[in-house]
Amino acid sequence: MNDAIDFNCDLGEGCGDDAAIVPCISSASIACGGHAGDPASMREAIALCLRHGVAIGAHPAFEDRAHFGRRELPLTPAQAHALIGRQLAPMAAACAEAGTRLAHVKPHGALYNLAARETAIADAVATAVHAFDPDLWLYALAGSALAAAGRRHGLAVAEEVFAERGYTAAGQLVARGQPGAIVDTLPDALAQVRSMLRDGTVTAVDGQRVALRADTLCLHGDRPDAAVFAAALREALLADGHRIVAPTRPDHPA
Repeated sequence: MNDAIDFNCDLGEGCGDDAAIVPCISSASIACGGHAGDPASMREAIALCLRHGVAIGAHPAFEDRAHFGRRELPLTPAQAHALIGRQLAPMAAACAEAGTRLAHVKPHGALYNLAARETAIADAVATAVHAFDPDLWLYALAGSALAAAGRRHGLAVAEEVFAERGYTAAGQLVARGQPGAIVDTLPDALAQVRSMLRDGTVTAVDGQRVALRADTLCLHGDRPDAAVFAAALREALLADGHRIVAPTRPDHPA
């Protein structure tokens, strides 16, 4: 069991209790204008992160606010590359204004899932992140095409697992709206997290055990009970002997 784990949550989406969540986590992915967010919400989320020593990341998405970035749209690799750069720029500027800098990039929603399975889109996302800042971490679904692309293009990659999302036997997330997509109860979420961190496996919706690597643990901040989940997950992680810390590159120690 790796005693160090990053605990991340998405912020600045206008639908969660960010102020209650931030003290529980070690890194945050902040909406940067695609599915949600604007300059004011970015500044507010950055200030919260700075107050609590939380690493700051960008959360680029399909530019589809009506569907919260969770509807997959037609996207070429060139369009994906441009989308990433277009959304990282205002987040990086807001960080600079606050006297800090971005630490990571994590695609959101349908873009995340598309990049997790489509190599061409994964390569486009990874090259866009590298072109923007090669020192950024890339957060990617554990075992996914995006994780592989990030390493292929010279990025530090944090392989991500989810506390309250269901998995397929292929290691992908169950599509929202399908049976088993959401882990509804805290006891079930805690059991899933402990299995992933202790054993390196998750039970898929069909009952199969799926091996995965866990560098960072995600909780969705738009859950109505996200603050309760965040506090309980943090308490359980600490009780189980984990250190909750954001990832650092070997050449950039904390």
